[in-house]
Amino acid sequence: MSEKNDRQPERQQELPDERHEEHEQQPELRPQIYVASLSDYNAGRLHGAWLDAAQTPEALMAGISSMLAASPIPGAEEWAIHDYEAFAGVQLGEYESIENVSKIALGIAQHGTAFGAWAEGLDHSDWQDLERFDDCYQGRWESLTDYAEDLLDALGIPQIIEKAVPETLQAYVSIDAESFGRDMSYNGDVYVVDDDSAGGVFIFWS
Repeated sequence: MSEKNDRQPERQQELPDERHEEHEQQPELRPQIYVASLSDYNAGRLHGAWLDAAQTPEALMAGISSMLAASPIPGAEEWAIHDYEAFAGVQLGEYESIENVSKIALGIAQHGTAFGAWAEGLDHSDWQDLERFDDCYQGRWESLTDYAEDLLDALGIPQIIEKAVPETLQAYVSIDAESFGRDMSYNGDVYVVDDDSAGGVFIFWS
């Protein structure tokens, strides 16, 4: 299912907090879902409503109930998600649980596309781990190598080299940050998601 189609009406290791702030500025998104009455759909008519998805499951269900109550078909009860937008690349199913919709939409509304990358990077069966975002997210970076270089600095590696290696040899001693970052990814210590909207990558501790 695409994030917008024509069928519907218009409508770890902890790093300093400032490092997160510097790399976390993302455009504001307001995820929405279009919920449709299946009784009407099966009868050949469109009846549904766009809802702000960044609400509690209870508030979303109240909106769905109001939509069904306004159906011209008495007793309409069944519904499905027939469209959605601003979910930052996350794919929703027609019968996605409202709990999942709420968690993802609230996360995207708060954190932007970074949370969408986190949700999309998890297996659907692991969406119970969505709340681990704050513990795992390391920010948006120009590349994995940039993140690795910054992590090495935060760990004090340059200072260790300075103390352990004679000054005359320090120019010949360095850490291969590109290989370090690549190995962290290969070993499953971090996972990396491309930021298709602004370039760069999102980094998460596993």
